[in-house]
Amino acid sequence: MIDVNQLTVRLGHRLIFDNAFVHIADNQKIGLVGNNGCGKSTFFKCLLNQLDTMDGEIILPANARIAYVEQSIADTEMSVVQYVLSKDTELMSLRNQLNSVSEIEKPEIMERLKLLDSDGAEGRIAYILNGLGFENDDFDKPVKAFSGGWRMRLSLAGALFQYSDILLLDEPTNHLDLEATIWLEEHLHKYKGTLILISHDRMILNKLCDRIMHIENHQLKLYTGNFDTFEQTRHINRQQQMALAEKLTAKRAHMQAYIDRFRYKASKAKQAQSRIKMLEKMADIPVILQDETDCFSFPKPERLAPPLITLDDVSAGYEDKTVLRKLSLSVGINERIVLLGRNGNGKSTFAKLLTGKIKPKNGHIHRLSGLKIGYFAQHQEEELPLDETPLDFFTPLMSAEKPVQIRSYLARFGIDAEKAVTKIRLLSGGEKARLIFAQIALEKPALLILDEPTNHLDMKGREALLTALNDFDGSVLLITHDFYLIELFADDLWLIDKERCLPFLGDLSDYRRFLLAQSTQSESIREKAKEVKKESPEKRFSPLQMRQIKAKMGQLEREMDKLTQQKEECHQLFEKPLSGSEIREIQNRLKEIEKQLEDVEFQWLELSEQLV
Repeated sequence: MIDVNQLTVRLGHRLIFDNAFVHIADNQKIGLVGNNGCGKSTFFKCLLNQLDTMDGEIILPANARIAYVEQSIADTEMSVVQYVLSKDTELMSLRNQLNSVSEIEKPEIMERLKLLDSDGAEGRIAYILNGLGFENDDFDKPVKAFSGGWRMRLSLAGALFQYSDILLLDEPTNHLDLEATIWLEEHLHKYKGTLILISHDRMILNKLCDRIMHIENHQLKLYTGNFDTFEQTRHINRQQQMALAEKLTAKRAHMQAYIDRFRYKASKAKQAQSRIKMLEKMADIPVILQDETDCFSFPKPERLAPPLITLDDVSAGYEDKTVLRKLSLSVGINERIVLLGRNGNGKSTFAKLLTGKIKPKNGHIHRLSGLKIGYFAQHQEEELPLDETPLDFFTPLMSAEKPVQIRSYLARFGIDAEKAVTKIRLLSGGEKARLIFAQIALEKPALLILDEPTNHLDMKGREALLTALNDFDGSVLLITHDFYLIELFADDLWLIDKERCLPFLGDLSDYRRFLLAQSTQSESIREKAKEVKKESPEKRFSPLQMRQIKAKMGQLEREMDKLTQQKEECHQLFEKPLSGSEIREIQNRLKEIEKQLEDVEFQWLELSEQLV
C-alpha cells in the first residue's frame, strides 16, 4: 500500500499540493487525472523521492520495487535488447554474481534467478519489443540509431520488462500507434502490482483503471471505478454542493434581511442580536470550482463537387524505397476517414501524398480545382517561430484585423490574453498545437488531414477537438491512436498494410479483435514451440506420421495460394467504378476469404511448429 500524509509541495512560488492525503491499496490500477499543471508528474517525482521541496510523508511498502519510464535515453552503442535487459538491475547483478561466487553460494543465486525467470528474460524482451512495434531485425541495433520517439518506446519496454511492485506510467501511449496501444492495454491488464497511470486517453482509463485519483485545488482524492464512473460521481457531488450552497445562501440572506430590519428596533433588538451570532457560526458557503471550458472552431468551407481527391493506380514513397502501391481511392464530400495500420506502414506517407508534400512515383492524383487542404503534421510545432508571440505570429496572417480581433480569434482556440503575448517557445505542446489549428482554420479548408493531432492535448482539448471535427462541414482524414476519438468520429476505416490502402471491413471493435487474435495466435505458437522443442520430431513421430504431417502442410499451402489469389482478385475489383451494392457484395466476399485464409494459416503454423 501507499500512504500519503500531509503532502505539501511548492515549485518556486507556485503551490502544487497543500496538506494532501491519500491511501492506495495494493494491486490497484489507478488513473491519475487533473488539469494541465495541477501536479500529476510532480506526484510521480514525490513517489520516487526526486523532490527536495516536499514536506509531509509518503510511506511505501518495505523493499518496494518501483518501475517508471525514463524521459530521455542518452546515445549508447548498447543494443536494444541489452538496454532493456539492463533495466532489471537485480537480474543483471545476480547473473554477474553467478560467475564469481563459490559453489556453496551458487544454489541460492540460481534459485533467485529462477524466480526472476532469468532463462526466459530474452524471450520476454522480444515479446515486449514486438508488442511495442519493434521488428526482430531491430533487436541487435544500437540504441543511438533510433529517433526520440522510438527511444521512448525503448524506455517503456524497460519499465515493463523489470519485475516491479509499483509501475508509474506518464502518458505511455503518446509515442505509440493504435496497434501498440492495444497491445499495451492488454499487457497492463495482466500486471499484478500497483499501477498508477497518467493519461488523457479516456478509453484506456475506462478499460484499464479500477480507481481514478483526481488532483484538484491542491488535493488528492481517490474515486472508485473507471473514468466514466468518476465523472458521474463528481457531477453528482457537484450538484449536491450547488444545492447546499443555494440553501445556505438563501438562509443567510433571510437572516441578514431580518437583522437589517430589526437590529435597531428596541422590541426586536434581542432577536436580531441572536441571529447575528447564528450568522457568524454558520458554515461557509462551499466554493464550487468550475471546470474550464475549451473550444476549437473550423469555419464552413466553400461547397465543392465530389470527389475532392482521386487516386488512380498510384505508387508512392521516397528515392530509395516505395512505401505504397496500387492506390485507387477517392475522398468525397463530408467524409470522416481514419487511417489504421502499424507505424512504418505508410500512414504519414499517405497523408503527405494527398497534400502534395510528396509526388507519386507512378499513377495519377487528381485534386479538385480550388481545393484547400488543412494539414496537421507530427512535430509541426517545431516549425513555429519560437521567439515570436502568438500575437506577433498571427498579425501578418490577419493583416486586415486589429490586435483585439486577433486576440479574440486566438481565444477561440484556447490561447488566452496572457498566452497571446507569451513567446511561443514557452508555451506547452498543447498550446503550440492549438496555434497550428488556428493557422489551419484561417484558410477555410474543405479537407482536413490530421496526423496524430491529440498527442499534446489534454482531455478537455481532445473533447473540444472532437466536437469541432464533428461540427466541421467538410471532409476529414485522421491518423490517431485515440480510441475514444475514433469511435465517436469515424465513418470509414482505411487500413494500410503490405503497401496497400483498402477499406477495412468492420468497425473499430472488429479491428481490435483482429489485432488481439494475431497477438494471441503468436503467443500460442510460442508456447507450443517451447513444449515441442523438448524432443526432436523424429522421436515424437513415426515415419508415417511425419509423411502425413508434411502432406497435410502441402495441402494447406496450396489452399493458401488459392485463397490469396482470390483475395487479390477481390482487391483488383475495387480499382473499377462500382455501385454501393457491388462494393458491399465484394466486401462480404473478401471478409469470408480472409477468415478462411486466417484459419488455414493457423493450421499450417501449428503443423510447422510440430516439426521444429
